[in-house]
Amino acid sequence: MPMTEFSKPSFAKIAAAKQRPAIFALLALVVIWGYNWTVMKVGVQYAAPFDFAAMRVFFGAVGLFLVMLALRKPLAPQAILGTLLTGVLQTAGVYGLSMWALVTGGAGKTAVLNYTMPFWVLLFAWFLLGERLRKIQWIGASLAFSGLVCILFPLDLSQDLFSKGLAILSGMSWGLGVVIAKRTQQKHPFDLLAFTTWQMAFASLPLLLIAWLVPTPPVNWTLPFVLSLLYNIVPGTVIACLLWFFALSRLPAGTAGLGMLGTPVFGVLAAWWQLGERPSGLEAIGILLILIALSLNIFQASTPTPLDTKSSE
Repeated sequence: MPMTEFSKPSFAKIAAAKQRPAIFALLALVVIWGYNWTVMKVGVQYAAPFDFAAMRVFFGAVGLFLVMLALRKPLAPQAILGTLLTGVLQTAGVYGLSMWALVTGGAGKTAVLNYTMPFWVLLFAWFLLGERLRKIQWIGASLAFSGLVCILFPLDLSQDLFSKGLAILSGMSWGLGVVIAKRTQQKHPFDLLAFTTWQMAFASLPLLLIAWLVPTPPVNWTLPFVLSLLYNIVPGTVIACLLWFFALSRLPAGTAGLGMLGTPVFGVLAAWWQLGERPSGLEAIGILLILIALSLNIFQASTPTPLDTKSSE
């Protein structure tokens, strides 16, 4: 019996079905990491930023190793150089710099500046991975950039320049780390959980060293600090890292990066709700533009063409 048009396999549909779980993972990350900016702002009131970051990453790595043991996964590290670089850039650099920025910067504004990351991902992926963007991605990137400009415009750049610079450097570090993780995966296929765990373990080393060498006041172990630390370790690090690397393994680096643009939007709204950091009219317009850009990005990721599928393999 000849195959009908409906029975023929569709590469586009297969690719879309494979990418849908990754898109849901990105949406979950938007909520977890978006709210975590408010949680971290609370946490750095009771501990120095690198003390907080070191505890978060170290215990996050311990939690991931426990998951590996429970699943009886091999504990040996894979692709050590790529894993190390990813950990230093995408975890140590991001968490350390962003928490440092939160000491004097607002949670919502710091989240937005940190999430210039997707634009650095696009730039680095273009030069280092040779990824090409579809027209709808360029439209989404342009809308997202316009949204970020609207959100940044109300800021008085004569104040908190150091905090803002740290947040932007954190975004650059993350962007380069994303590209290195993607390139490492292309050259050396690895177990996702093992890679996530070991990059977290490697990232804890420079953070622990800085926390030990830099003199700071002792941690104030209040209930709000303990709760913020627990949130950062379990959903904010262990679960979120698994979701992030899962999404990155099934989506192009540029798509995964742009998909995370919803996180600063949620971060701004959470800071408004809990910390009273109310966005202005221009910031609200920027949030709307970023939401539109995020929707376009999710749409193009869920409906790839056969040509896109072949080029991303």
